[in-house]
Amino acid sequence: MKFLIVKISLLIFCFNAYPSAKKDSVLAKLKMEISKKKQYDQHKILRIQKLRSEITSRPNTIFDTYLKLFEEYEYNKFDSAYFYGKKMLDLSYKEHDVIKQNESKVKLASLLLHAGMFKETFDYLKEINPILLDRQYKYEYYALKSGAYSNLAIYNSDENFTKTYNAKAVSYLDSAIVFCEPKSFDLLFTLGNRQVVAGETNGPPKYFLELLKHYKLTEHNRARLLTGLAAFYQQDDQNDQRIWLLAESAISDIRSSTKETLATLLLAEDLFKHGDVDNAYLFIQQSRDDAGFYGNRLRKLKIESVLPDIAAQVNIATQREKNKFLTYFLSISLVTAVISLVSFMIFIQFRKLKIQDEVIKAKNIELNQVNDQLLITNDKLREFATVNEKYIGYFFAVISGYILKLDRLKKNVERKILAKRFGEILPGLKDIDIKQERAILFNTFDRVFMSIFPNFVTVFNSLLKQEDQIWPKAPELLNTDLRIFALIRLGIIDNQAIATILEYSVNTIYVYKMRIKAKALVPGDEFDKIIMMVKAV
Repeated sequence: MKFLIVKISLLIFCFNAYPSAKKDSVLAKLKMEISKKKQYDQHKILRIQKLRSEITSRPNTIFDTYLKLFEEYEYNKFDSAYFYGKKMLDLSYKEHDVIKQNESKVKLASLLLHAGMFKETFDYLKEINPILLDRQYKYEYYALKSGAYSNLAIYNSDENFTKTYNAKAVSYLDSAIVFCEPKSFDLLFTLGNRQVVAGETNGPPKYFLELLKHYKLTEHNRARLLTGLAAFYQQDDQNDQRIWLLAESAISDIRSSTKETLATLLLAEDLFKHGDVDNAYLFIQQSRDDAGFYGNRLRKLKIESVLPDIAAQVNIATQREKNKFLTYFLSISLVTAVISLVSFMIFIQFRKLKIQDEVIKAKNIELNQVNDQLLITNDKLREFATVNEKYIGYFFAVISGYILKLDRLKKNVERKILAKRFGEILPGLKDIDIKQERAILFNTFDRVFMSIFPNFVTVFNSLLKQEDQIWPKAPELLNTDLRIFALIRLGIIDNQAIATILEYSVNTIYVYKMRIKAKALVPGDEFDKIIMMVKAV
């Protein structure tokens, strides 16, 4: 027993020392992996295409194929996973297979929990008869119930309910442990997860460390394990270890094409808390992109609540750089003024000498160039200030509006829940017209943009033949084609970012851009340069 304690202590000591020395390198490694996301995603797409071909080529195993497709999409894309989960359930009903019906509901309930849809998760859980499940599915069922209550405790974050929910989560984990195979990954992971859920993170994470040391893990399981392990390193003096764990977890998520990921969000929050604003902003954007791709509504709300604070700090840092630039500019201006004075004195003293005339001419040319450059710089600064002022005001107005709406909706739902008027909740939610909200958002964007760049549409159409020109129909100010290049004029050139803002696929954005440039009177590169030269008022 003493030998075991010493062994675990040494393992923890070695583990603590490693991340502290590797923090910077692991963040650089994570950035490198982010640049290779498309490669990893392509591997998953090929696996999925191969599985889809089995639906027609191997009809006798269609349920198993649906299950494999569900598992490929489960942590990658909610809509696709839900489609194949429903296929499994529909097929089990068609075949009157009660066991497969229950297994399908376990999978669907797990998926809905990933997406933050608690009500739907509990609805499915109520329909499941655990007696009909085999040992593995019983483990998944009880682990799922634990996860539902654990996530509900985090979501509610209310001391009147959290303690009860966490107690239920621990109880269901105990039930899940009963159905684990001895010395299996599930057993050790669940025991470690129980420590986290029960708040027993002051002790050594012996189960998680055992898995790291002795078990061969998939990238997905490694990501889950490292995120759980990070919960044991919450103290300020353990920050390097925690960042290392979360960064490594995020790397494993990228390599497994996992979009339903918590690690990048936790990493961004940790970095922001300790002053690393640039990295925090980069990783919170990655987390936002993944949540948007997967379709996790709850995660997107959480990210959008954190993102403004980080973005504000980025703006402050940018302002500091501007101030430095202004200081340098004033210093250069002073030096230039001194040079001008000296040049003038030389001109007075040696005006009869031809060589001095040439020097003065050269100085004048030089000063004119400096003045021209300063005029250009001033124009850019004024334009940047105008765009910042209007769009920051627009950004906060929109966010404030949505916060007020969410607050009213939250209070309304809370009142109805407390009054047990559950039937009134869903009709109330149906009053929220997402399509209308999106139209208002785009309309506001168009108005702000056109107030800054009133000549944008005219300049844009001057690059096209008359029959190809695009003029929005009243009362629209911009349409989709114009809006894409409006975002480019604002400096948003990444297709993924544009696709996320306009809620199109990356491929659709690419097609829109190529279609316009193919009709342009100038080459594609020249087209982009002219768009970027549209002046702000």
